[in-house]
Amino acid sequence: MDTRVATEPSPRLPAPRLGLAGVDIVIPVLNEERALPGCVRTLTAFLDREFPLPWRVTIVDNGSTDATWPVAAALAREHEQVHARRLDVRGRGAALRAAWRDSPADIVAYMDVDLSTDLGALFPLVASVASGHSEIALGSRLAHGARTQRTLRREIVSRAYNLLLRYGFGARFSDAQCGFKAARADVVRPLMARVEDDSWFFDTELLLLAEHNGLRVHEVPVDWIEDADSRVRIFRTAVDDLKGLARVAWSMARGRARVAVARPEPIPTHPDAVLPRRGTATAARVASLAAVGTLSGLLCALVYLPLRQLWPPSVTNLGALALVGLLHAGAGRRRLSRPRATPYLRAAALFATGLLLTSVAVLALPPGAGRPAEAGVVAFAVAAAYLLLTLLPARTRK
Repeated sequence: MDTRVATEPSPRLPAPRLGLAGVDIVIPVLNEERALPGCVRTLTAFLDREFPLPWRVTIVDNGSTDATWPVAAALAREHEQVHARRLDVRGRGAALRAAWRDSPADIVAYMDVDLSTDLGALFPLVASVASGHSEIALGSRLAHGARTQRTLRREIVSRAYNLLLRYGFGARFSDAQCGFKAARADVVRPLMARVEDDSWFFDTELLLLAEHNGLRVHEVPVDWIEDADSRVRIFRTAVDDLKGLARVAWSMARGRARVAVARPEPIPTHPDAVLPRRGTATAARVASLAAVGTLSGLLCALVYLPLRQLWPPSVTNLGALALVGLLHAGAGRRRLSRPRATPYLRAAALFATGLLLTSVAVLALPPGAGRPAEAGVVAFAVAAAYLLLTLLPARTRK
């Protein structure tokens, strides 16, 4: 969807004090003439009183048919640090894409117009990004310490959706859809160029791409109270989200979810630190992968031998690979050192490659070779499949 729009000239943020990062807080609105004035006045009063960084509030009216736009324009005239712009298309993602793309701020953020999230979490949200520790921060209603008041239906849908992200994509964030996020502007722009959704799935797609590309995502537990006047249509949104997840999974599986994002490499803090020679770490990683591949092959052989007493070679091979594949998927979710991997996709690729290689190896054995020989070639083929799927992507990323 094309989100290019005609808009009034964007005022610059106030001159930063002491070199502090400027923050642009976006409020996407659709037919919110009732809620918008109270939101803006409450938010600006809070920012004036308690927020220590230079700030601007940007209202983005994305396709309202009521008096939202005249109300937004009046609020922009009333408050010097409030900016209003209008889109001809609907969708929260479209509003964020347009506002974040053109923002003059170092940090871009957004919150929902109903102010469901307590504003006390705003500075903790922005601080992790402003400090340079994280590239993206999000408020979470499901993290430890969060407090929420919402209907049972929304609670069940939210938890089920985020469990799907955790176990299907290995996501380490707990709440993709909370309308309370912040990001470094220079990092989020190249990510948005790859995000295809312009509606409610925009948040999820952005976060999945961020983790897939090795970016650091920080969570802040929030206090959250549901507004009964919500514009979210739960069933329609759930269907659209499932379609989006299938599209993102396919994109990741084809290697098309990589984004060139500027992120400095870590450097030693101590001035006299002794660093290993170049290539030592790579050699250690290759040795580690070789060991894991060998152990995986041995494990598959050990599973193969008892199952072979019950089933023919082809069925035994399939069962042994399935069990080892499940172990790999579970272990992959816990391997924090591989943030770019999607564990269950990798496990599926490992299973398919291993099945192909082991089937060929078992069929190539001469008749009567015996079960130990079958287990041996299965172990060798599984080790080869594992090394193939781990070393080749590592070489491509260099």
